[in-house]
Amino acid sequence: MRSAVFFMFLGIVSGAAAQSWAKEMLSASPRHQEWVEVKNGARSVKCFVVYPERKIKAPVVVIIHEIFGLSDWAQAEADEWAAAGFIAIAPDLLSGMGPNGGRTDSFPDQSKITEAVSGLPPDQVTGDLNAAADYAKTLPSANGRIVAAGFCWGGSQSFRFATNRGDLSAAFVFYGTGPKEADAIARIKCPVYGFYGGNDNRVNATIADTEKAMKDAKKAYAPVIYDGAGHGFMRAGEQPDASEANKKARDAAWVRIREITTRLKL
Repeated sequence: MRSAVFFMFLGIVSGAAAQSWAKEMLSASPRHQEWVEVKNGARSVKCFVVYPERKIKAPVVVIIHEIFGLSDWAQAEADEWAAAGFIAIAPDLLSGMGPNGGRTDSFPDQSKITEAVSGLPPDQVTGDLNAAADYAKTLPSANGRIVAAGFCWGGSQSFRFATNRGDLSAAFVFYGTGPKEADAIARIKCPVYGFYGGNDNRVNATIADTEKAMKDAKKAYAPVIYDGAGHGFMRAGEQPDASEANKKARDAAWVRIREITTRLKL
């Protein structure tokens, strides 16, 4: 059995400490990137924004980071969604929660980031996401359509955001669990698209119950499981040491994202 030390090391390697490759991708991007600050009541939330290069107005995607916080990879993922035609806004949900009122990059190590993200108040998360969405949706270059895309912890938050924001055109849930409360599910107004790794039973064991709850509520939920891929394959699939299964799942997920985007006429 692997020790707790191993899993802590794995979390560190998977998190911000080993993402120089993601930072290089960001530096090489031709797209305009900027930092903005939005307000959730008295809270100030730092957000990373990336604009697509296109002639017409664009839909908005709210990127909801992993349990690793707004890492270099989360920012690179925002850039990738911008490459696909979205105005991407990625709020740092740890804004003001770090040492000396800092955000993700102010924490001393990955374990502290994970602990802090795990303890975020749900209503605060919803407020921060709404503030980011409201800001981006009213940008002059936005077309008024908005979706959410979350990963790992953020995948569950993307599903949850769909229960709280009625103007979403879609929610993209990457290896996250669904809400259990029937009244919350009843509030969902958009289709939910799930992306799951085949070797992720911790999450996948919840899919059947989520499917039933969504079906009972007459809500649209379309999960896809990618054989051989693990949890976090959207990040792991582009790391320098990515497995073939994770690469394949990541590529297939992007094909599906583009198909959904076209079908929804975003």
